[in-house]
Amino acid sequence: GVSAWPKDDKIDLLEAQILGPDGSPYEKGVFQLEIEIPEKYPFEPPKVRFITPIYHPNIDDAGRICLDTLKMQPKGSWLPSVNISTLLTTIRLLMSEPNADDGLMPEIADTFKHNRELFNKKAVDMTIQHAR
Repeated sequence: GVSAWPKDDKIDLLEAQILGPDGSPYEKGVFQLEIEIPEKYPFEPPKVRFITPIYHPNIDDAGRICLDTLKMQPKGSWLPSVNISTLLTTIRLLMSEPNADDGLMPEIADTFKHNRELFNKKAVDMTIQHAR
């Protein structure tokens, strides 16, 4: 479900791919991401963003992801023991289980909370349009 590889033979820039989780509105989608590895990695978290547009309360229009694992402590939960594969798996889990209480996109979070049918339709439509 997740993979990553160097971009343009650079060691500090990776391309990644996440397959939309089964049973989610992103199912059968193939989502491209970019991972920037900081100089102080693994003591600082990488910067990860979606390249493929996605309709999700925790991912904004620029592809930035609101996820504690991507933030330094004490605000976040980044640990040097988290590897890229585990990080991508955590992002894939977030795709299955959005956190509308910590949303980057208030309108999408509101739709997720109050009109799940409409949320799922919009997420499926965007997945079909951009991730297949």
